[in-house]
Amino acid sequence: MILIVGGAGYIGSHFVKKLVKNYDVVVLDNLSTGHRWAVDAKAIFIEGDLGDSTIVQRIFDTYKIKAVIHFAAFSLVSESVIDPMKYYENNVAATLNLLKAMKRNQINKFIFSSTAATYGMPTVDFIDEKTPTNPINPYGQSKLMVEQMLEDFAQSYQMKYVVLRYFNAAGAHETAEIGESHNPETHLIPIILQHLAGQRDSISVFGTDYDTPDGTCIRDYIHVTDLAKAHLLALEALLSSTIETATYNLGNGNGYSVKQIIETCELVTGKKANVQYAKRRAGDPAKLVANAGKIYTELGWKAQLDILDIIKSAWAWHKK
Repeated sequence: MILIVGGAGYIGSHFVKKLVKNYDVVVLDNLSTGHRWAVDAKAIFIEGDLGDSTIVQRIFDTYKIKAVIHFAAFSLVSESVIDPMKYYENNVAATLNLLKAMKRNQINKFIFSSTAATYGMPTVDFIDEKTPTNPINPYGQSKLMVEQMLEDFAQSYQMKYVVLRYFNAAGAHETAEIGESHNPETHLIPIILQHLAGQRDSISVFGTDYDTPDGTCIRDYIHVTDLAKAHLLALEALLSSTIETATYNLGNGNGYSVKQIIETCELVTGKKANVQYAKRRAGDPAKLVANAGKIYTELGWKAQLDILDIIKSAWAWHKK
Protein backbone atom coordinates (compact mmCIF):
# COMPACT_ATOMS: atom_id res chain seq x y z
CA MET A 1 0.00 0.00 0.00
CA ILE A 2 1.28 3.45 -0.96
CA LEU A 3 0.17 6.56 0.97
CA ILE A 4 -0.38 9.67 -1.14
CA VAL A 5 -0.66 12.83 0.94
CA GLY A 6 -2.38 15.57 -1.06
CA GLY A 7 -3.69 13.10 -3.61
CA ALA A 8 -6.81 15.18 -4.35
CA GLY A 9 -4.77 18.11 -5.64
CA TYR A 10 -3.79 18.90 -9.21
CA ILE A 11 -0.53 16.95 -9.49
CA GLY A 12 -1.38 14.41 -6.79
CA SER A 13 -4.63 13.32 -8.47
CA HIS A 14 -2.84 12.75 -11.79
CA PHE A 15 -0.25 10.60 -10.05
CA VAL A 16 -2.94 8.62 -8.19
CA LYS A 17 -4.69 7.89 -11.48
CA LYS A 18 -1.43 6.42 -12.80
CA LEU A 19 -0.43 4.61 -9.61
CA VAL A 20 -3.69 2.70 -9.04
CA LYS A 21 -3.00 0.67 -12.18
CA ASN A 22 -0.23 -1.22 -10.36
CA TYR A 23 -0.47 -0.47 -6.63
CA ASP A 24 -2.95 -0.30 -3.78
CA VAL A 25 -3.29 3.37 -2.86
CA VAL A 26 -4.62 5.32 0.11
CA VAL A 27 -5.06 9.09 -0.25
CA LEU A 28 -5.03 11.57 2.64
CA ASP A 29 -6.25 15.08 1.77
CA ASN A 30 -8.01 17.82 3.74
CA LEU A 31 -9.64 19.17 0.53
CA SER A 32 -8.54 22.73 1.32
CA THR A 33 -7.30 23.09 -2.26
CA GLY A 34 -7.94 19.60 -3.68
CA HIS A 35 -11.16 18.06 -5.00
CA ARG A 36 -12.82 14.81 -3.94
CA TRP A 37 -14.03 14.24 -7.52
CA ALA A 38 -10.44 14.24 -8.75
CA VAL A 39 -9.44 11.15 -6.74
CA ASP A 40 -9.55 7.92 -8.74
CA ALA A 41 -12.29 5.58 -7.53
CA LYS A 42 -9.79 2.72 -7.14
CA ALA A 43 -7.97 4.59 -4.36
CA ILE A 44 -9.04 4.59 -0.70
CA PHE A 45 -9.80 8.19 0.26
CA ILE A 46 -9.49 9.62 3.76
CA GLU A 47 -10.40 13.24 4.43
CA GLY A 48 -8.10 14.65 7.06
CA ASP A 49 -5.25 16.97 7.83
CA LEU A 50 -1.59 16.06 7.70
CA GLY A 51 -1.05 17.91 10.98
CA ASP A 52 -3.51 15.60 12.78
CA SER A 53 -1.30 12.96 14.43
CA THR A 54 -4.29 10.76 15.27
CA ILE A 55 -5.44 10.44 11.67
CA VAL A 56 -1.90 9.83 10.39
CA GLN A 57 -1.30 7.12 13.02
CA ARG A 58 -4.67 5.50 12.25
CA ILE A 59 -3.62 5.16 8.60
CA PHE A 60 -0.34 3.50 9.58
CA ASP A 61 -2.20 1.19 12.01
CA THR A 62 -4.81 0.22 9.41
CA TYR A 63 -2.73 -0.19 6.26
CA LYS A 64 0.64 -1.74 5.59
CA ILE A 65 2.28 1.35 4.08
CA LYS A 66 5.47 0.72 2.10
CA ALA A 67 6.17 4.30 0.99
CA VAL A 68 4.79 7.82 1.33
CA ILE A 69 4.50 10.40 -1.45
CA HIS A 70 3.93 13.94 -0.25
CA PHE A 71 2.13 16.48 -2.47
CA ALA A 72 0.26 18.39 0.25
CA ALA A 73 1.39 22.02 0.45
CA PHE A 74 0.23 25.58 0.05
CA SER A 75 1.93 26.97 -3.05
CA LEU A 76 0.91 30.59 -3.68
CA VAL A 77 4.07 32.69 -3.65
CA SER A 78 2.28 36.00 -3.07
CA GLU A 79 0.21 34.54 -0.22
CA SER A 80 3.34 33.14 1.40
CA VAL A 81 4.80 36.66 1.54
CA ILE A 82 1.62 38.05 3.13
CA ASP A 83 1.10 35.15 5.55
CA PRO A 84 4.37 33.22 6.06
CA MET A 85 3.14 31.58 9.28
CA LYS A 86 0.48 29.69 7.28
CA TYR A 87 3.22 28.28 5.03
CA TYR A 88 5.59 27.26 7.81
CA GLU A 89 2.76 25.61 9.75
CA ASN A 90 1.37 23.67 6.79
CA ASN A 91 4.41 23.03 4.61
CA VAL A 92 7.02 22.51 7.33
CA ALA A 93 5.44 21.69 10.71
CA ALA A 94 2.79 19.35 9.26
CA THR A 95 5.45 17.58 7.18
CA LEU A 96 7.56 17.12 10.30
CA ASN A 97 4.48 15.53 11.91
CA LEU A 98 4.31 13.07 9.02
CA LEU A 99 8.04 12.26 9.18
CA LYS A 100 7.83 11.66 12.94
CA ALA A 101 4.94 9.24 12.37
CA MET A 102 6.92 7.45 9.66
CA LYS A 103 9.91 7.08 11.98
CA ARG A 104 7.67 5.84 14.79
CA ASN A 105 6.17 3.21 12.45
CA GLN A 106 9.48 2.27 10.79
CA ILE A 107 8.46 3.46 7.32
CA ASN A 108 11.48 4.97 5.62
CA LYS A 109 10.70 5.53 1.93
CA PHE A 110 9.55 9.04 1.03
CA ILE A 111 9.08 11.12 -2.12
CA PHE A 112 8.79 14.86 -1.70
CA SER A 113 7.15 17.28 -4.08
CA SER A 114 9.49 20.28 -4.14
CA THR A 115 9.90 23.25 -6.46
CA ALA A 116 12.21 25.32 -8.64
CA ALA A 117 11.38 28.16 -6.22
CA THR A 118 14.12 26.75 -3.99
CA TYR A 119 16.65 28.21 -6.46
CA GLY A 120 15.39 31.78 -6.08
CA MET A 121 16.76 33.98 -8.87
CA PRO A 122 19.64 31.99 -10.40
CA THR A 123 22.02 33.61 -12.87
CA VAL A 124 22.55 30.54 -15.09
CA ASP A 125 20.61 29.80 -18.29
CA PHE A 126 19.92 26.16 -17.38
CA ILE A 127 19.39 25.23 -13.74
CA ASP A 128 20.79 21.88 -12.58
CA GLU A 129 20.73 20.35 -9.12
CA LYS A 130 24.12 21.88 -8.26
CA THR A 131 22.82 25.41 -8.83
CA PRO A 132 22.84 27.12 -5.40
CA THR A 133 19.50 27.21 -3.58
CA ASN A 134 18.52 30.68 -2.42
CA PRO A 135 14.72 31.03 -2.13
CA ILE A 136 13.34 34.57 -2.17
CA ASN A 137 9.92 33.91 -0.62
CA PRO A 138 8.50 31.87 2.28
CA TYR A 139 6.97 29.31 -0.11
CA GLY A 140 10.36 28.41 -1.59
CA GLN A 141 11.96 28.59 1.83
CA SER A 142 9.38 26.21 3.32
CA LYS A 143 10.12 23.62 0.62
CA LEU A 144 13.88 23.95 1.11
CA MET A 145 13.48 23.51 4.87
CA VAL A 146 11.77 20.16 4.28
CA GLU A 147 14.58 19.15 1.91
CA GLN A 148 17.06 19.95 4.68
CA MET A 149 15.02 17.94 7.20
CA LEU A 150 15.12 14.96 4.85
CA GLU A 151 18.91 15.19 4.62
CA ASP A 152 19.14 15.09 8.40
CA PHE A 153 16.62 12.23 8.70
CA ALA A 154 18.62 10.23 6.17
CA GLN A 155 21.81 10.75 8.18
CA SER A 156 20.31 9.91 11.57
CA TYR A 157 17.31 7.65 10.92
CA GLN A 158 18.12 5.89 7.62
CA MET A 159 15.36 7.71 5.73
CA LYS A 160 15.40 6.88 2.00
CA TYR A 161 14.01 9.72 -0.05
CA VAL A 162 13.71 11.38 -3.44
CA VAL A 163 13.16 15.13 -3.81
CA LEU A 164 11.54 16.20 -7.10
CA ARG A 165 11.90 19.89 -7.91
CA TYR A 166 9.17 20.85 -10.39
CA PHE A 167 9.38 23.69 -12.82
CA ASN A 168 5.99 24.82 -14.24
CA ALA A 169 3.47 21.97 -14.13
CA ALA A 170 0.70 22.34 -16.70
CA GLY A 171 -1.73 20.39 -18.88
CA ALA A 172 -4.46 17.88 -18.08
CA HIS A 173 -5.12 14.14 -18.19
CA GLU A 174 -5.53 12.65 -21.68
CA THR A 175 -9.13 11.70 -20.87
CA ALA A 176 -9.92 15.30 -19.81
CA GLU A 177 -11.44 13.79 -16.64
CA ILE A 178 -9.12 15.79 -14.38
CA GLY A 179 -7.08 18.92 -14.91
CA GLU A 180 -5.88 22.13 -13.30
CA SER A 181 -8.54 23.69 -11.06
CA HIS A 182 -7.36 26.22 -8.46
CA ASN A 183 -9.30 28.90 -6.64
CA PRO A 184 -7.99 31.46 -7.11
CA GLU A 185 -6.22 30.46 -10.31
CA THR A 186 -2.70 31.90 -10.47
CA HIS A 187 -1.03 29.85 -13.21
CA LEU A 188 -0.50 31.36 -16.65
CA ILE A 189 -1.88 28.69 -18.99
CA PRO A 190 -5.23 28.12 -17.24
CA ILE A 191 -5.67 31.88 -16.81
CA ILE A 192 -5.22 32.40 -20.56
CA LEU A 193 -7.56 29.52 -21.40
CA GLN A 194 -10.20 30.73 -18.96
CA HIS A 195 -10.06 34.09 -20.74
CA LEU A 196 -10.32 32.49 -24.17
CA ALA A 197 -13.25 30.42 -22.91
CA GLY A 198 -15.06 33.62 -21.96
CA GLN A 199 -14.55 33.39 -18.19
CA ARG A 200 -12.25 36.43 -17.90
CA ASP A 201 -12.43 39.78 -19.67
CA SER A 202 -8.68 39.99 -20.30
CA ILE A 203 -5.30 38.68 -19.25
CA SER A 204 -2.41 40.65 -17.77
CA VAL A 205 1.24 40.39 -18.76
CA PHE A 206 3.50 41.61 -15.97
CA GLY A 207 6.64 43.17 -17.44
CA THR A 208 7.74 43.55 -21.05
CA ASP A 209 11.26 44.84 -20.35
CA TYR A 210 13.05 41.68 -19.20
CA ASP A 211 16.36 40.68 -20.77
CA THR A 212 14.69 38.09 -23.01
CA PRO A 213 14.09 38.04 -26.79
CA ASP A 214 10.56 39.50 -26.54
CA GLY A 215 10.88 41.21 -23.16
CA THR A 216 8.58 38.84 -21.23
CA CYS A 217 9.51 36.18 -18.66
CA ILE A 218 10.62 32.75 -19.86
CA ARG A 219 9.58 29.58 -18.05
CA ASP A 220 9.95 25.82 -18.47
CA TYR A 221 6.56 24.04 -18.72
CA ILE A 222 6.17 20.33 -18.03
CA HIS A 223 3.08 18.20 -18.63
CA VAL A 224 1.49 16.90 -15.45
CA THR A 225 1.43 13.33 -16.80
CA ASP A 226 5.18 13.52 -17.43
CA LEU A 227 5.50 14.52 -13.77
CA ALA A 228 3.43 11.50 -12.80
CA LYS A 229 5.77 9.20 -14.74
CA ALA A 230 8.78 10.67 -12.92
CA HIS A 231 7.15 9.98 -9.55
CA LEU A 232 6.46 6.38 -10.53
CA LEU A 233 10.08 5.83 -11.58
CA ALA A 234 11.29 7.40 -8.33
CA LEU A 235 8.96 5.17 -6.30
CA GLU A 236 10.09 2.02 -8.07
CA ALA A 237 13.74 3.00 -7.58
CA LEU A 238 13.18 3.48 -3.84
CA LEU A 239 11.22 0.25 -3.44
CA SER A 240 13.90 -1.73 -5.28
CA SER A 241 16.72 0.06 -3.39
CA THR A 242 18.20 1.22 -6.72
CA ILE A 243 18.66 4.60 -5.06
CA GLU A 244 18.70 5.66 -1.42
CA THR A 245 18.62 9.46 -1.60
CA ALA A 246 18.39 11.73 -4.61
CA THR A 247 17.27 15.20 -5.73
CA TYR A 248 16.07 15.74 -9.30
CA ASN A 249 14.86 18.64 -11.42
CA LEU A 250 11.73 17.97 -13.47
CA GLY A 251 11.42 20.13 -16.56
CA ASN A 252 11.40 20.03 -20.35
CA GLY A 253 14.66 21.91 -20.76
CA ASN A 254 12.92 24.37 -23.10
CA GLY A 255 11.90 27.88 -22.18
CA TYR A 256 8.84 29.71 -23.48
CA SER A 257 8.06 33.37 -22.96
CA VAL A 258 4.71 34.67 -21.73
CA LYS A 259 4.01 36.05 -25.22
CA GLN A 260 4.82 32.68 -26.80
CA ILE A 261 2.42 30.93 -24.41
CA ILE A 262 -0.36 33.39 -25.27
CA GLU A 263 0.27 32.89 -29.01
CA THR A 264 0.21 29.09 -28.64
CA CYS A 265 -3.06 29.26 -26.68
CA GLU A 266 -4.53 31.44 -29.43
CA LEU A 267 -3.35 28.91 -32.04
CA VAL A 268 -4.87 25.94 -30.20
CA THR A 269 -8.21 27.62 -29.44
CA GLY A 270 -8.58 29.68 -32.60
CA LYS A 271 -9.43 32.69 -30.43
CA LYS A 272 -7.73 36.06 -29.95
CA ALA A 273 -6.72 37.20 -26.49
CA ASN A 274 -7.33 40.65 -25.00
CA VAL A 275 -3.94 41.33 -23.43
CA GLN A 276 -3.28 44.09 -20.88
CA TYR A 277 0.34 44.99 -20.18
CA ALA A 278 1.39 45.89 -16.64
CA LYS A 279 4.55 46.55 -14.65
CA ARG A 280 6.80 43.77 -13.45
CA ARG A 281 5.88 41.90 -10.29
CA ALA A 282 8.48 41.92 -7.54
CA GLY A 283 10.58 38.77 -7.41
CA ASP A 284 9.85 37.42 -10.90
CA PRO A 285 13.10 36.10 -12.44
CA ALA A 286 13.57 36.75 -16.16
CA LYS A 287 14.27 33.11 -17.01
CA LEU A 288 13.84 29.75 -15.27
CA VAL A 289 14.67 26.70 -17.38
CA ALA A 290 15.61 23.26 -16.08
CA ASN A 291 18.52 21.03 -16.84
CA ALA A 292 16.88 17.67 -16.11
CA GLY A 293 19.80 15.55 -17.32
CA LYS A 294 20.45 13.96 -13.92
CA ILE A 295 17.13 12.10 -13.70
CA TYR A 296 17.53 10.97 -17.33
CA THR A 297 20.96 9.54 -16.55
CA GLU A 298 19.95 7.85 -13.30
CA LEU A 299 16.30 6.83 -13.86
CA GLY A 300 15.83 7.13 -17.62
CA TRP A 301 13.15 9.81 -17.34
CA LYS A 302 12.69 12.53 -19.93
CA ALA A 303 9.68 14.74 -20.62
CA GLN A 304 7.78 13.39 -23.64
CA LEU A 305 5.10 16.04 -24.18
CA ASP A 306 5.83 19.49 -25.58
CA ILE A 307 4.13 22.85 -25.10
CA LEU A 308 1.58 22.17 -27.84
CA ASP A 309 0.59 18.88 -26.18
CA ILE A 310 0.32 20.68 -22.84
CA ILE A 311 -1.97 23.41 -24.10
CA LYS A 312 -4.12 21.07 -26.24
CA SER A 313 -4.78 18.83 -23.23
CA ALA A 314 -5.48 21.81 -20.97
CA TRP A 315 -7.93 23.25 -23.53
CA ALA A 316 -9.77 19.90 -23.78
CA TRP A 317 -10.14 19.94 -19.99
CA HIS A 318 -11.36 23.57 -19.89
CA LYS A 319 -13.92 22.89 -22.61
CA LYS A 320 -15.20 19.82 -20.78
